[in-house]
Amino acid sequence: MPFSSRIARRYAQAILRPEEMEWIAGIPYNDAGHGFDPFGMHPDFIATGLATFKALHSKYFRVKSYGTENVPKTGSGILAGNHSGTLPVDGMMLWLDVVINARRVPRPVADHFVPALPYVGVLFSRGGMVGGSRGNVRALLKAGELLMIFPEGTPGIGKPYSEKYKLQDWRVGHAELAIRHQAPVIPVAFIGGEEQMPQIARFDGLGKLLGLPYLPIPASPIPLPVRYHIHYGKPIDLSADYRPEQADDPEIVREAAQRVKDAVQGLIHRGLELREGIFR
Repeated sequence: MPFSSRIARRYAQAILRPEEMEWIAGIPYNDAGHGFDPFGMHPDFIATGLATFKALHSKYFRVKSYGTENVPKTGSGILAGNHSGTLPVDGMMLWLDVVINARRVPRPVADHFVPALPYVGVLFSRGGMVGGSRGNVRALLKAGELLMIFPEGTPGIGKPYSEKYKLQDWRVGHAELAIRHQAPVIPVAFIGGEEQMPQIARFDGLGKLLGLPYLPIPASPIPLPVRYHIHYGKPIDLSADYRPEQADDPEIVREAAQRVKDAVQGLIHRGLELREGIFR
């Protein structure tokens, strides 16, 4: 086992409870021959991520979860949710929430530039992130993995504050893959992310020079301690209405994606109605 994995495990053992370490140690992974699975994930780094950021989940953002019973305990699935907040903290909180409350390791599917980021890309891949290529997603669904997909992509986190909680252009790839691989889609709504770090400006050109979609200028230098509310909807079983070969029909795929979008929007409306305040 690589030395770095031993260091990661010892660090996590100093912070996590023994029962948490025992569960993480039992996470199955397909060692590709160099100490990690083919996408770079290793359980010891799952433990490191949980040990490092668990306090953000429970103490700083004080995440409240609703409907975690809707997350499949086993088998393939796609968590599809809204994206917001200037920085993708919502993705981190969803990853932590599923690990903590559903005892599964979701595989975040990231835009192409994320795996290429120095150090960060490698660290994220150790925790389960994969680049958003069709081949990667297909292989993970065939292996029975649970994916995290944000169909809005970076436009979701980059939208102005005036458009908070308004879903941006909804990509359809998650629906096509769910139909093709007969995997359920679990709609997810994040409430709180829009207020964590409002943007006052952004520089697209400078961001591209740095290898990023844009460079944000937020109103706050760090995310504010808003309270996150994560709502999991009932799984949408697209296999009940569509056959795998219908994944090649653009009209069918758009129809299925719209069903997921409507479910997420409904959860957002409900979540906003239930919220008592930005910090509550």
